[in-house]
Amino acid sequence: MGKLYFRHGAMNSGKSTALLQVAYNYEERGQSVAIVKPAVDTKGNLSVVSRLGMARDVDFVILPTENLRTKFAEHSQSTGSKIDCLLVDEAQFLTAEQVDQAMEIAVIDGVPVLAYGIRTDFLTNGFPGSIRLLEIAHTLEELKTICRCGKKAMFNARLKNGAFVFDGDQVAIDGAEVTYESLCPSCYYAKIGKTT
Repeated sequence: MGKLYFRHGAMNSGKSTALLQVAYNYEERGQSVAIVKPAVDTKGNLSVVSRLGMARDVDFVILPTENLRTKFAEHSQSTGSKIDCLLVDEAQFLTAEQVDQAMEIAVIDGVPVLAYGIRTDFLTNGFPGSIRLLEIAHTLEELKTICRCGKKAMFNARLKNGAFVFDGDQVAIDGAEVTYESLCPSCYYAKIGKTT
């Protein structure tokens, strides 16, 4: 039986780098991986992109309306070989149903699924995919990063044109206007105007 892993952390905690390292490790041992990311993540187009500059094309993207287990089976059949591990980048953008399908891939199909993502948005609200992963994953692993003050960063603050913002849609992908910064709770509350 495979397991479903959720490896989470604030932005800039090395999630994509860790995913790429896992893919390399499997392949170095002669095993095969499939890398998927939700289609809503347009950063890097069809690639997993690490902030360290490493990148690798995904094997397929998944739309919110698609069944992850079916799409994985179709990909496996198209390669003509057994897939030993499924790696999911930006797993917070999966639907709750797709997380359940990832669990089916792990338990019923016997393929380990390693999902990487953030837990909460810029307003500290959980993403549906992350909430479901926290509920059912066999293993939860936190990847850590630090705030500008040196404390452990937990929150992802949104900046628009360089200024912190605390309203807007849950999803806004990094781009020319929107960026993110990982902050500890103290610095986050200071930016939002909640101080003691």
